[in-house]
Amino acid sequence: MPGPKDLDPSSSPRAMLGAELRHARERAGLSQEELGQQLFVSGSFVGQLEAAVRRMQPEIARLIDVALDTDDFFSRNCLAMAKSRYPEHFAAAAEAEAEATAIREYAPTLIPGLIQTPAYARAVNRGFAPTAPEETIDEWVDGRIARTRLLDDPTKPMLWVVLDEAGLRRETGGRAVMAEALTHVARLARRNRIVMQVLPFSAGAHTAMGGSLKLMDFDDAPTLVYFEGPRVGRLEDDPGLVSQLKLTFELLAASALPPEKSLALVEALAQDYAHEEHL
Repeated sequence: MPGPKDLDPSSSPRAMLGAELRHARERAGLSQEELGQQLFVSGSFVGQLEAAVRRMQPEIARLIDVALDTDDFFSRNCLAMAKSRYPEHFAAAAEAEAEATAIREYAPTLIPGLIQTPAYARAVNRGFAPTAPEETIDEWVDGRIARTRLLDDPTKPMLWVVLDEAGLRRETGGRAVMAEALTHVARLARRNRIVMQVLPFSAGAHTAMGGSLKLMDFDDAPTLVYFEGPRVGRLEDDPGLVSQLKLTFELLAASALPPEKSLALVEALAQDYAHEEHL
């Protein structure tokens, strides 16, 4: 039987590669768990590759070619996904984000990327890399704003963000930039496009003081959690860890202001920034 054809990079290569993996696995008579054992990964990881939730890395592609006797098909076509507009540590998470049906995110120090404005994104990226060339900053901002277009769909993904008050009061880019950024967040909440809560300073100690948290749910793959630090990030799907972090987010939401009071606070801060900018 002839092997699968090479993929067209212009036609969602990750999704096509996932479909070809499922086809080749089923042709070999293997379950996801059985293939995972040969790849030294979990069956759920294989499922995420097939569902286009995870990016196929070259070392995994090589093992797949060996396990499924597909010559070097997956190794060759894996290169179609090698380039990304996102930093290497975030590329896989950005691709998973685009496939998610629901995203829950806690941001301790800034407004999350999916709801940033261009000016705010520029200020964040310039702070991240103060000596980077302007064209590099432009590329990063373009990539970040491209992610926000996920919210052009009126219902998917469902986005629930818990914003720390610290991130709302940090003058990122100056008062005019903050006024615009918070007004944008408030508009999204008022349009019922996002669920937005603020974790106020008065909440005191809480369950996620160690850093940010993003949970992503999918129709046909297990929940993923993404952790990020300065220039590093990783995706995890361990069921025990995911379960713990779901509880962490639920406790955060319970400690945060309800959506109506959160919206009032964000709009008040936006007005304060705008007013003080013109004094």
